[in-house]
Amino acid sequence: MYAIGIDVGGTSVKIGLFTDDGNMAEKWSIPTRVENNGKDILPDIALSVLQKIKDRQIPIKELKGVGVGLPGPVDSHGVIRKAVNLHWPDTFNVEEKLSHYLGGITEVKAANDANVAALGEAWVGSGKGCGSVVMVTLGTGIGGGIIINGHILAGFTGSGGEIGHTFVQEGETEICNCGKTGCLEQYASATGVVRLLRRELEAYPDTQSSLRYGEPDAKAIWDAVKAGDSLAIKVAEKFGYYLGSSLANLASIVNPELIIIGGGMSLAGDVLIPYVRKNFEKYVFHASMDTRFALATLGNDGGMYGAARLVLA
Repeated sequence: MYAIGIDVGGTSVKIGLFTDDGNMAEKWSIPTRVENNGKDILPDIALSVLQKIKDRQIPIKELKGVGVGLPGPVDSHGVIRKAVNLHWPDTFNVEEKLSHYLGGITEVKAANDANVAALGEAWVGSGKGCGSVVMVTLGTGIGGGIIINGHILAGFTGSGGEIGHTFVQEGETEICNCGKTGCLEQYASATGVVRLLRRELEAYPDTQSSLRYGEPDAKAIWDAVKAGDSLAIKVAEKFGYYLGSSLANLASIVNPELIIIGGGMSLAGDVLIPYVRKNFEKYVFHASMDTRFALATLGNDGGMYGAARLVLA
C-alpha cells in the first residue's frame, strides 16, 4: 500500500510518496501559486499527484490515501479557517475540495502543518515509540503539535498546540503577528531571539560583543553562545526562561513522555536544550519532571511524513 504526504508552504508544496511502513519512496515539489486568492493551489496538487500515480503505474486500490498539512487551523472534519499564507480568505472543507479535484479516487485527510510535523516525528522520527509527544517548531514564528497515543490533539477549531501564541509577558508594546502582544513567539522564535538581542544591546551599551556589528540573525546568536559571548548568553538565558516555563505549563496539562524541538532554529543543535531544560525543571509539576527533550530528526521532510501518517494510521 502507498500513501501521499503533502506539506503546503507559502512558496512551495512538498509532496512525498510513502509505503505503509513509513519509507519515503520519492519526493518532489511544485510552486505554491497564491495569486487569485490561491485558487490554483489544490488543483495543482491534484494534477501533480495524479500524474505521479500514472507515471509509477500505481493501482488505485493500492493507494491508501492522500494526507495534507496546511499553514492554518484545520478541524477534525477537514475545515480550514482562512490560511493567510496561502491567500485563502474563506473557511471551507479542504478535504472535500481536494478529493473533488482528485476525482474521488481515494481518501483525503488534512491537518495543520505543525501538527502533522509532530505526527511525523512521533511516527518515525525522534519520537518513535513514544505514546505522548509534544513538538515545538522554532522558526520565524513558533508552531506546535501535541500527539497522544499516535493521534493529533487538534482541538475544537483545529488550533490545538498553538504554543507560540500562549501569553508570557505583561507590558509588551510590540505587536505579535497574531495581532496581540506578549506571545511566546515574540521571545523564543528566530525573530524573537533577535528582538531579545536588540534589547540587550540597548540595555548594556558598554558590554563587548561580536553581535554589535552587522545585522545578526538567530544563527549568529547561537554561534556566539557557543563561543562564550556574554551578551549572547544573556539572550539564551531569557530564551530558555520563556520557552522552558511555557513548556512546563504545557507539560503540567499534557504530561508528555517527550518534547521535541524542531524548526530552523533547532539546527543550532544541543546548545539550546540546557537553557530550556533548566527552566522547564524549575517550573514544571513534579510528576512531569521525567519528560525528556530531543531535537527533531526528520528536518523539512517531517510534514510530508506526518501528512502520510494521517491516512496510514
